[in-house]
Amino acid sequence: MNTAAAQKRTATGVGPDPMSNRSVADSPAHPGVQVRAAVADSCLLALSCLISYWLATTILALAHSPSQADDLLGGMWAVIATVFVLRHSYSQSMAAALSRMAATLVSFVLCLAYLAFLPFHPWALAALIGLSALAVTLLGRPGDAVTAAITTAVVMVAAELAPHDAWQQPILRLADTAIGVVVGIAAAWIGLRVLRRQLRSFHRKINGDAGARANSQAGRDQVVNPLALTRPGSADVPANPKQA
Repeated sequence: MNTAAAQKRTATGVGPDPMSNRSVADSPAHPGVQVRAAVADSCLLALSCLISYWLATTILALAHSPSQADDLLGGMWAVIATVFVLRHSYSQSMAAALSRMAATLVSFVLCLAYLAFLPFHPWALAALIGLSALAVTLLGRPGDAVTAAITTAVVMVAAELAPHDAWQQPILRLADTAIGVVVGIAAAWIGLRVLRRQLRSFHRKINGDAGARANSQAGRDQVVNPLALTRPGSADVPANPKQA
């Protein structure tokens, strides 16, 4: 795509990402499109979180359920993963999913290695949080340090709340995260694709109506503009004022 075409697409609010539902809502000239996009995004996020919560608290609980409190924690953790992953475009959602899973896997390895042999301890919580952030940074993903630290904190506190078979907590939280990530990616691929088509159609209709009004106004200005008919040209103005 050449520069002129890219500038034209940007000016009209249509971004280069074909999966972006925001691509039709960035034009400041059309607040109606922005409102529709915001409402659609919110509804999609709400529905995705509901699905993640149901899967974690019902389907996953059927496979393994240490306690009802743990099931609820798993539902919350799956919802958080969905919120984290579902972004304004498919490419952004994929990048967020990779970030979330990378941080969760690092936390999973460290917490499982510790809880398989030792019980929860505040000093262990602090040490594992620091190790999680250090590990993802050394792996070349410093932006995932915060996510890895938060995941480790949740796993360790959950292990303190359920000290019996605490080593299961890293496994359960990894499963919850995977559910939330999968739901978020599916919503980004299916939901945003459908929304993009609908909003793009609405955007084209608005642009078409606005363009027709602008062309009509330009035509009227060209016909009745008195300055265009009476302003003297350079040939009508004498070079020497005394010759006038």
